[in-house]
Amino acid sequence: MSGVFTPELLDRCISCGFCLPACPTYGLTGVETSSPRGRINLMRALETGVLTEDDPSVLEESSFCLGCRACEPVCPAGVRYGALLEEWRDHMWRGGRRPGRLKALLWAVNRSSRVRALGLPRRHARTTRRARRGPHLMLGCFERTLYPAVSRSASRLAPELSVPSAQGCCGALHAHNGELERGNVLAHELGEALPGLIVTTAGGCAAHLAGVLGGERVRELSQWLVERHGVEPPGAPRTPPLRIGLQDSCHLRNGLGVYLEPRELLARVGEYVELPSAAVCCGAAGTYSILRPDDSARVLDRHLDEIADADLDVLVVVNPGCYRQLEQGVRRRRLRTRVLHVAEVLLGA
Repeated sequence: MSGVFTPELLDRCISCGFCLPACPTYGLTGVETSSPRGRINLMRALETGVLTEDDPSVLEESSFCLGCRACEPVCPAGVRYGALLEEWRDHMWRGGRRPGRLKALLWAVNRSSRVRALGLPRRHARTTRRARRGPHLMLGCFERTLYPAVSRSASRLAPELSVPSAQGCCGALHAHNGELERGNVLAHELGEALPGLIVTTAGGCAAHLAGVLGGERVRELSQWLVERHGVEPPGAPRTPPLRIGLQDSCHLRNGLGVYLEPRELLARVGEYVELPSAAVCCGAAGTYSILRPDDSARVLDRHLDEIADADLDVLVVVNPGCYRQLEQGVRRRRLRTRVLHVAEVLLGA
């Protein structure tokens, strides 16, 4: 077996082990194979033919990894682990190996007409004003169905953003789940539908689009608000102030280095509380909570313990997958904390 991985990506790892304490699945298991270094060794074995794609460890670890990229900021060799994981799944999850639930999700967002149909019953943001060169607000695939108030809040916070209706999926779901080429094609199609600057309310989408279209084309909402308007929020702080925590988007923080901006904004509207695991994956990880719900729940438990101990009024997210994951977890634990998107909190929801 050869030609699965880009050689310069695979060769960069020096097996130093700095990634181990940053990896959530290694933290759960303490097993070397379930760390980035261990998984790269599996990739090398697959590439050289020492192991085949049917090897149980190769199958398990390509799925068990969260894909959170927490290993990348701590890596002294600059390993682009996220890119390696995408290539690994692109090879592993072909044909009959792709989970049925994953096939259904990818089918639903594979055409812009299907994506637009998802949001028809919900009142997500819509504008008739067309700005040919942007800036544009990107409507997330499932976000427009599950959390339409997010785009409405973002549109009110930044009315200069146009919201064209003819936009589909950014391709992040495909790229992260074994359809790398299709993920890149969808990103380019969205870039053509939204020429100029694209502002997104989804951290995972921001990282994928920036990787394909270039960082100059993409801004996450809190990043855009700070750059454009500074850290003064549009509304007055609550009295008494809300106790507010934040859950980072893994790809936004680890892939793009964006994490200060939402904290700066939230500190102006309430009493900001930094949770110990705010920068650690919550277990949503795109489709992970759907494909591996038990492992996802194990990752989430630590976060729910911290939220309960902090007695938060609001936990803020910057990604729809995290929104769903934490909302369900908080409800299951019967915590008093509300889970809201940063756009909704800044608008005073």
